[in-house]
Amino acid sequence: MTDNHAEPHAPATPTPPVEPTIATVTFLRPTIPTPPSIPAGDLWSDMPDDSGPAPIVVPPMPTTAPAPVGPDDRTVVLDTARVILGKTTTPAPVPGKVEKVDLDDFDDRPLIPAWMHSAEGWAAWAGVFARARRRDFRRWVRRQPTQKGHVRQFGRGVRRSHEWVVGFEGVRVQSASHTAHVLTREARLAARHARFTPRILGTKKELAMKAAERATKAAEEAVLLHKKAKKDRNRARNLRAGVVYGPPLTAIGTGYAMGGGLGLAAGLLSTFAGGVFVGRTPYDEDADWSTEWRSLGDGDRMTAPMLDQAFRAAKVIGSEESLRVVQMPMLDTRGAWTAILDLPPGIPAKRAIRATDELAAAFGVEEAQVSIAKRGRSGRIELYVARDLPFTDKAKPGPLLALEAAANFWGPISIGPDVRGLPISISVVERSGLIGGEPGAGKSASGNTILLAAALDPRVILVLADGKGGGDLEPFEHLCECFEGDADPEAFYELLKEQVEDMKRRYALLKKLGKRKVTEELAAKYPELRQKLIWVDELMFYTTDEEYGKKITKLLRNLVSRGRAAGIITFCATQKPGSDVVDTSLRDLLSIRWALRCTTPEASDTILGKGAAASGYSAKTIQSEMRGAGLLWAEGTNPTMVRADYYTDEQVEQLLARATEWRRTAGTLPHGPVPLVDQLRAQGDDDALLLAAVLDIFTAHATEDAPAEWLPGQLLVDKLKAAGHLVTAEKLGALIVRTDEEKAKRPWGEKKTRVTGYPRARVEAAATGRFGLTA
Repeated sequence: MTDNHAEPHAPATPTPPVEPTIATVTFLRPTIPTPPSIPAGDLWSDMPDDSGPAPIVVPPMPTTAPAPVGPDDRTVVLDTARVILGKTTTPAPVPGKVEKVDLDDFDDRPLIPAWMHSAEGWAAWAGVFARARRRDFRRWVRRQPTQKGHVRQFGRGVRRSHEWVVGFEGVRVQSASHTAHVLTREARLAARHARFTPRILGTKKELAMKAAERATKAAEEAVLLHKKAKKDRNRARNLRAGVVYGPPLTAIGTGYAMGGGLGLAAGLLSTFAGGVFVGRTPYDEDADWSTEWRSLGDGDRMTAPMLDQAFRAAKVIGSEESLRVVQMPMLDTRGAWTAILDLPPGIPAKRAIRATDELAAAFGVEEAQVSIAKRGRSGRIELYVARDLPFTDKAKPGPLLALEAAANFWGPISIGPDVRGLPISISVVERSGLIGGEPGAGKSASGNTILLAAALDPRVILVLADGKGGGDLEPFEHLCECFEGDADPEAFYELLKEQVEDMKRRYALLKKLGKRKVTEELAAKYPELRQKLIWVDELMFYTTDEEYGKKITKLLRNLVSRGRAAGIITFCATQKPGSDVVDTSLRDLLSIRWALRCTTPEASDTILGKGAAASGYSAKTIQSEMRGAGLLWAEGTNPTMVRADYYTDEQVEQLLARATEWRRTAGTLPHGPVPLVDQLRAQGDDDALLLAAVLDIFTAHATEDAPAEWLPGQLLVDKLKAAGHLVTAEKLGALIVRTDEEKAKRPWGEKKTRVTGYPRARVEAAATGRFGLTA
């Protein structure tokens, strides 16, 4: 509402009257619940006043805009708006006055909050709840990596359940298995000893057979105990596995069958809850066996921090030093860990190699499972940690079985796999070798890899000597140019003298040809220069002989030092080649060294050389289960752990039969001893032919039980005349001179008539003495 005032200077002229306007008032209804005692139509006319008991009467709002008649109508509208706006504010509390709430005003719902009467209140309350749940979920997620997290509890529950299922019966099984392996090996050795003990040694043969029976019986009992322990372990584990894994599988399967996906989820949730309940208690220091120190033996992965920790524990590197990983640790196809590492500056690789035992302890494995080799530079090593003890599984068939043609002894010879499973080959051209190890280490089986390779090459001449006098080299006898199998030092000395003479003939031919050494092409052109392998088994028996020991050592040293260029290769095998067994002047000339299992580091050093064990290469670390394994020092600067290819007795016979056929085809199969009869016929003399016919008569009268050692003279004369020989009793007596004792009459025939005759031994003596032959 505005007032108009006239200008003071303007003259008083009449103006038309201005029509008054009414101010616009916006009426806001308060959000106050309607008391049930007040009708909806009288809400704004008699609204209760909180300041007093008497209600204030608000003038009713006109339904239509009042006509501008006078000031009374405008006053009614403004007064109404003023009263309404004044009632929307909360009156100030009166000091000292206690407010009383009449519960009857809320009817029968006195405890329901006010926010429940509006959608906005419900939305606010839902937001608070959602934020609270979100915070709880985040708090639960952060708690999972801790010891009290449900996931960690479930993991502990699964681990505890599995450990309970596995139990401790495996210790008994392992002990029984080890005992069975040891007794079985002893039984096999006892049976082998009994088999090759000559029957002429009656007492020793009987004792050996009894020892073999006792060992076999003990081995059979140990095997039965092992099987029983495995059966008991499996039964106990199956029962515990049914108790642990049966209810979860039943819950999951039943839930899926009854409720589909929802039932499957319920089954999984119940299984998870059960695992959480089992693992609700964290491990304490006494119960947890693996939280503080984990290693490869516990199944952990090889990592760079683990390598640093292990090398520090082994004192290879300092506490503040670390390794540089050239090739990250990785698993190969055999499940072994391999890595290439650079040691800190100033630390050579041999320090890590010497600390193989300490590193194995740090990794939680056996020393034989760790292999360290220098790679490329002095401070770079290749680390290989096998998952299991190497060379304890069954050996695979050797590569010689797959040969379809003759072998080549001039080329590389396959020896066997290393710890990584890679094949190892060596060359023996212009070289010599020494194989040593304790009894039962596998020297004979290891030597077969070289002997069979030489036998399968028809060009190689074999000269073998068996100092044991057993049967290990006997299958090769028919392929040998010279063979000494009786462990006779005198015979071996004569054999070596022949080989020295052959070496001189070879050098004379090389000098004539103007050549320095024998090559494959030269040997193919001149058969006299073919490769020759001299193999001496159990050298100790020959070199320790009082009469011939030093002579044999001298001849062997001559052959080893000078024979290589002449195509003569010498290999010796013995148990401990110490200076008292093999003179150092001979031992140091043998370039290829193969140390099988030894009992002491000193024994290993006698094979590999002084200081090898101190450098980390000791055959003492080879376990008894790793039969046929040894440290081979042939190629490269460091020995390599190798297991020789194994060939059974049947496979050896098969390969030797193949070698015999190939040598027969090539015309290099050695001829055996010529019978005396054939030697006599080759003389072409009439008396020689007559003596050969006499020996044929003796052979014809031989039986399956025994040969004919004596025949009557008249019988011989009659048989010779029937064969067309002009002979009389006097001529036969002059040809075969007998002593008076041999002329004595003996009973003959069914009537036991006593007649004179001729012993077979006298006939053979007459033939060899007259013509200079050998029987």
